[in-house]
Amino acid sequence: MLLEICAYNIQSCLTAQKAGASRIELCADPDVGGTTPSYGLIRYAIEKLSIPIFPMIRPRGGNFVYDEDELAIMKQDILMCRELGCPGIATGVLLANGRIDVPNLTRLVEWAHPMAVTCHKAFDRTIDAAQALEDVIAAGCSRVLTSGLCAIAFEGATVLAQLMQQASNRIIIMPGGGVRSSNIAKLVRATNAAEYHSSGIVQKSESYLADGEEIRMMVEALTKYELKN
Repeated sequence: MLLEICAYNIQSCLTAQKAGASRIELCADPDVGGTTPSYGLIRYAIEKLSIPIFPMIRPRGGNFVYDEDELAIMKQDILMCRELGCPGIATGVLLANGRIDVPNLTRLVEWAHPMAVTCHKAFDRTIDAAQALEDVIAAGCSRVLTSGLCAIAFEGATVLAQLMQQASNRIIIMPGGGVRSSNIAKLVRATNAAEYHSSGIVQKSESYLADGEEIRMMVEALTKYELKN
């Protein structure tokens, strides 16, 4: 089982790797839920870490409805990540009606190839989880990060379990949102997902620094469950 950590700085990347995380979703601007990190941060993280780094591709905070200028910026950021050797990215794009923008998400996936593409929690702004999953699969994404259209993943466990069944190995469902050592074992039992996502930050940290002990306990919980099953 795999734990991905959302990191907003190089300190958190290094802490997460040392604590046993398997992958980093690298972001900037935590106060708006994450945007595209700088070239310098991406390159430095690649040089310093041995685990995969998936930069977020999001040009601004707010909604996930983008115009052609913003999509052009996203293309350049995607090409930058590809040139730097990132194995994947996290991104998402919606229509004004709350559905997945399949044509433009497909464009993002095509620009990213051969990098893997995670549809991030733009998915949780959609109006129909089942239809959104089919749309994300049609666009060519490798995985979807979701809390089951709820504020936190454990509250959306029922929807997450339904998405797991619907996906039927066509795409990876990665629960995320409020995932902590105190609830990850329950979430595993409820969803049986293979990958999980957490910021693992120090509680009330103004610097959004990762908590190494918290991450270690989440990794340990996943390992224990895997060994038992």
